[in-house]
Amino acid sequence: MIHKSHRHIVRIPALAAAAIAMTTTTAFAQTAGEQSSLLDRWILDGGYTMIFIGAAVVGFIALSIYNFMSLTKAKFCPDDLKAALMDHMTNCRVRSAIELAATHPSYLGRLVAYSFPNIDATQPEDLGRDKIEDAMADFTIAETRKSMTWVNYISVIAQASPMLGLTGTVIGMVSAFGTLSDTGQADPSVLAEDISVALLTTLWGLINAIPCIIVFFILKNKYAALVAECNHSAEEMINAAVATVNADTLYAKIPEGIAV
Repeated sequence: MIHKSHRHIVRIPALAAAAIAMTTTTAFAQTAGEQSSLLDRWILDGGYTMIFIGAAVVGFIALSIYNFMSLTKAKFCPDDLKAALMDHMTNCRVRSAIELAATHPSYLGRLVAYSFPNIDATQPEDLGRDKIEDAMADFTIAETRKSMTWVNYISVIAQASPMLGLTGTVIGMVSAFGTLSDTGQADPSVLAEDISVALLTTLWGLINAIPCIIVFFILKNKYAALVAECNHSAEEMINAAVATVNADTLYAKIPEGIAV
């Protein structure tokens, strides 16, 4: 009797575990079925055009991540480089500033290395500011053409996504009218597939286009702000060098007895 009771007690956890396993398996199967149904209803029913829209979504995400990682202060106007260059220019060590900038891959480093060789020591009043600013402008134009290329691709995707959605809409409507022509009746169950193609492609085209437009303008403004900061920093360095060169002249203009 004791052995039979013991066997009965041992079987209870085994049966419970089996019941839990069956319940869990059924739950996972139901969840997978629901996910499959949602996948079919919201994506796969959109037809082959969804492949191109999906590629546009992936491209948008990849470009956004790349641009947000590229457009940072550390890659454009790092504080340590700015401070070191300012120290060199304040002490009129122009050659040292250019050599330091040439070894740094940041935007500010390349800007200084490109434009500061135009500093003219024979013009102490402004150190040839006009030539320096012209070189800075040339550098900014060339870099903007390069750096904004990847940002502009997001704008291309923003414009192309609704067009892809419209293409899917046209395909779905053409197919729907073809079905009507073949069957001779407007049966919703027959037209559902074609209508899904028409609506889903438009939906996903807009879903991708709207954030594309927003992110494009965010990145564009961020790039403009970083470039403006770099140019302003370079201007401050030139002003510091000019002030050092003309220090005696400036102090000579201050009337005696006025505290500075």
